[in-house]
Amino acid sequence: MSMPHEDTHDGQAAFARALFGETPPAGLAPYPPEIARARFAIYRNNVASSLIKALETRFPVIERLVGEAFFKGVAHAFIKGHPPRSPVLMEYGDAFPDFLAAFPPAQSLPYLADVARIEYARGEAYRAEDAEPVPPAALAGFAEADPDTLCISLHPSLRLVASDHPAFSIWRMNQPGATPQRITAPQPETALVARPHDGVITLSLPAGEAAFIAALRQDPHFARAAETAFARDPAFEPGYALGRAVSLGLVTALDISHDNEALSGDQP
Repeated sequence: MSMPHEDTHDGQAAFARALFGETPPAGLAPYPPEIARARFAIYRNNVASSLIKALETRFPVIERLVGEAFFKGVAHAFIKGHPPRSPVLMEYGDAFPDFLAAFPPAQSLPYLADVARIEYARGEAYRAEDAEPVPPAALAGFAEADPDTLCISLHPSLRLVASDHPAFSIWRMNQPGATPQRITAPQPETALVARPHDGVITLSLPAGEAAFIAALRQDPHFARAAETAFARDPAFEPGYALGRAVSLGLVTALDISHDNEALSGDQP
């Protein structure tokens, strides 16, 4: 079997760089240079248009917040330095929130990057692995369990976006049909995004509940997660938080750690 020639790889790399640069690659085609440059410009514009459309689809609230003209300008600037790493356009844009955070013309909108993170998290949740949530009735089997032995597995689609700004409120007020209103007392917010059933859910969590869920993502032990939440909010109620997580479909397994007897949504 013959291997691709090294020159082929070099040529492909040069062509890819040219798509996101200013200078066409050498040796485009057996056309006069001006025709070759014109044809390449058309191709490059088509690629850019496809990527901008992908960003518009992924970040519709950002476009609504900044306007179509500004969005196209920032998208052009983004794609020049961030070419796709995957042929799946639905995955494009993971670096866009960080790019917005550092983009000088967007500095007057400090919440913009976190709103974009919520939008990207929704796309991640949509494509995440499926898992069956435990039914709410499963909690009854653990009513007498020692909290120190209880372990909780969360849905793989679950994402948290913590913001120093009211990013969730801004995202929610800019949904189709919603009417944006002035936020008179901006507060930090944590958005939870998940797809426990057919659709993606997005909601805001109180500080203690957000700390509880964030801790469970790192360590499944209920008691330790509750301690973390109490440190964040002394009024935190762990039983209520667990019940709400189960009712929302965010829990995929409950486990007693000392005997490893698990009750998951897959069991009758």
